[in-house]
Amino acid sequence: MPRDSCFLQIKNGVRSLPNESTILKPLKKETNSMKVLITGSAGFIGNRVSQRLLERGDKVIGIDNLSPYYDVELKKSRLAQVKDHENYTEACFDMADREKMVAIFEEHRPDRVINLAAQAGVRHSLIAPHDYVDTNLVGFVNILEGCRQTHVEHLVFASSSSVYGTNEDMPFSVADKVDHPISLYAASKRSNELMAHTYSHLFGFPSTGLRFFTVYGPWGRPDMALFLFTKAILAGEPIDVFNQGNMRRSFTYIDDIVEGVIRVLDNPPTAIANAKDELPSNSKTAPFRVYNIGSDEAVSLMRYIEVLEENLGIEAKKNMLPMQPGDVAATWADVDDLKSAVGYCPSTTVEEGVKNFVNWYKDYYGI
Repeated sequence: MPRDSCFLQIKNGVRSLPNESTILKPLKKETNSMKVLITGSAGFIGNRVSQRLLERGDKVIGIDNLSPYYDVELKKSRLAQVKDHENYTEACFDMADREKMVAIFEEHRPDRVINLAAQAGVRHSLIAPHDYVDTNLVGFVNILEGCRQTHVEHLVFASSSSVYGTNEDMPFSVADKVDHPISLYAASKRSNELMAHTYSHLFGFPSTGLRFFTVYGPWGRPDMALFLFTKAILAGEPIDVFNQGNMRRSFTYIDDIVEGVIRVLDNPPTAIANAKDELPSNSKTAPFRVYNIGSDEAVSLMRYIEVLEENLGIEAKKNMLPMQPGDVAATWADVDDLKSAVGYCPSTTVEEGVKNFVNWYKDYYGI
C-alpha cells in the first residue's frame, strides 16, 4: 500500500475518534513554524526527527550529552547532518543538570518538546542502574518542570514496549495492565508515563507518551540486534541468538516511527470527559495520552536474520543461547488507537527496511 494513501483520512478533514470527535490538524502548518526542543538529538530517532522538522521549516533546539554508551563518533556523524542548518541550535549537556535545563527552557521558550533522550538497553540496566535513574527519572523531571514553567503547548516523550513486561496477551494494547516491569529500564519508562500524567493533571499542559517497539534502519544503534548481527556476519563471527531463536518482534522502520512522532506532535491531546475507565491511555481529568507506536506485524527473529543473510549474501554462524534476564520472548503492537488519532500507518516491510540498512552500513563503513 502506498504510504500516502494511509494518510488521506487525516488530510481530508474530520474523523470520529473513540470517545472524542475532533478535527485533526495537518502534518504541517502552512504559515507558522514551531520552535521544538528535542532531547537525544544525536540519537537514532532524535536525529531523524530533527531532520524532518527542519525540512518542513520548524526551528529545532537539540540537546544531547554524547553519552559513551555506544560509539560517540556515530552520534557526531548524525549531528553533522543538522548542526549547520540555520534553524538548528545545538546544546551539549546532560539533561539531569537542573540548572542548564532551566536555562535552556528560559532562553528558547520552545513551543513544543520531544523527549527522546534516555539511558537505553534492558541488559545494561542490570549492571548500571544509576545511569537509568539519572537520565530517565531525574532528567525527565527536569523536562516536566521546564514544560510547566515555560507553558509548553505539548510534550511528546518516549516510553517503551518494555513496560508490558511478561504480558502474554497479543498484540499488546494500551488497555493492558503494565504493573509488573521486569527490568529497571522498563520501570523507568513506566514511571515517565505516571509522572507525565501527574503534571498534565496538575498543571494542564498536554503530554503524550509513545511506547516504542523495536526500531531499526540506517543510522541505527550499534547495540541493537541488526547492527550487531551485520557487524559479526561480515567479520565471519557467530551471532548470539537468544531464547534459541524463539523470539518475535514488531520490527519498525525508522521512517515509519518518525512519521508517527511528528503526527503526534502536531496533535496535542485534550481531556476527555467521558473516557472509559478501562482505557488508561485516555484521561478524564488531564490532556494526556499513551500510544503504542510500531509495526502492527510481529516478525520472527529467525526471519529477520534470514532477510539479513539474503542481503549480505552470507549465511550467519549462529550461537543459540537461552533467554537473557529482563528480556521477553515476544512483542507485538496494537496501534489501532494511533491510527485512529493521527492516521498512523507503518508501511515499510522488513525486507525493504533491512535492505536499506545494509546499503547504509556498507556505505558508512566503506565496505
